[in-house]
Amino acid sequence: MTQRLHLVFGGELIDTQRTTFADVSKIDVVGIYPDYKSAYSAWKDAAHRTVDEAQTRYFIAHLHRLRDEEIAASPTEELD
Repeated sequence: MTQRLHLVFGGELIDTQRTTFADVSKIDVVGIYPDYKSAYSAWKDAAHRTVDEAQTRYFIAHLHRLRDEEIAASPTEELD
């Protein structure tokens, strides 16, 4: 079975209509999870902890979509 990693992170946003963080150095990295179900659970816990902080939002990033071994390297990746 293919591993599908997910990153859960969040923090205070400048404007809740956008996804620009107020202070990138204060982003809360909740963790990396092996599947969407466990990432969703972690996201939900983090969101509930900060429910009284109106400007704070948490997100799930699909890390498995960033790196697919079957797809040729991008020009930027080849610079490494």
